Amino acid sequence: MSELKLGVPKGSLEKATNDLFAQAGWTITSRSRNYFPTIDDDEISCALVRSQEMGTYVAEGTLDAGLTGIDWVQETGADVEVVCDLIYSKASNQKARWVLVVDPKAGIKTVQDLEGKTIATELVGFTKRYLEENGVKAKVEFSWGATEAKVIDGMADAAVEITETGSTIKAHGLEIIADLLYTNTVLIANKEALKDPWKKQKIDQIALMLTSALAARNKVLLKMNVPGKSLEEVTGLLPSLHAPTVSPLHDGDWQAVETVVDRTEVRTLIPKLKAAGAEGILEFELKKMC
Repeated sequence: MSELKLGVPKGSLEKATNDLFAQAGWTITSRSRNYFPTIDDDEISCALVRSQEMGTYVAEGTLDAGLTGIDWVQETGADVEVVCDLIYSKASNQKARWVLVVDPKAGIKTVQDLEGKTIATELVGFTKRYLEENGVKAKVEFSWGATEAKVIDGMADAAVEITETGSTIKAHGLEIIADLLYTNTVLIANKEALKDPWKKQKIDQIALMLTSALAARNKVLLKMNVPGKSLEEVTGLLPSLHAPTVSPLHDGDWQAVETVVDRTEVRTLIPKLKAAGAEGILEFELKKMC
């Protein structure tokens, strides 16, 4: 039997990845002190890999596909195919960003002010290229973590750190002076694996189901009953991919109406629908939306 070797990101993205696969239809079960989670699909084998190393393992063919940040693909220069975007950050469905952080008391206001300074970061290669593009010569040191603290303690003049909201950086009294790179999780694949029809079909299946699951997270299904006299007003309130679905009820004067809407719209939409004459309004969670 053919088998696809899939890399699952180890660390902060591991649980979010497992949750996304569960919504998409696969159960990945991590085991304590074991780097090979189980998955309820005989055609897939999983390996836990640090996001920073995923691109390398996929590029060299140790893995056929894997999930990692586009930042680490760019950092390593891994020669892989980006199959699809998968935005499922901890704070929101927004892309995270790598930012240049300084102590505002240091008087550093622009990238050019870093000439001759020391910068701490995990993203060493990308940061060096960024400085070169801006004509700045500075020392870039690899940081194993607690990068912001190095600026606070005076161990570095600046840091390049990843953030989603910037709140932690502000809480430490630091200042963002530049955005370097926006990033999000991506599904990547080995280019030779994509030339194998069976592996390509399996990778495409995974991509479709994961993106469908993510698309459904911000949507809900609304169902309601509407009297004929209110139908035009109610349907006029409803956003839809195409048009609301309208079906006659046994009582010919009433219609069943359903549509998919943004989750954030529901709190304002339901009162309007109720006022327009809709009754029996129901809201349903969606698992997937293709």
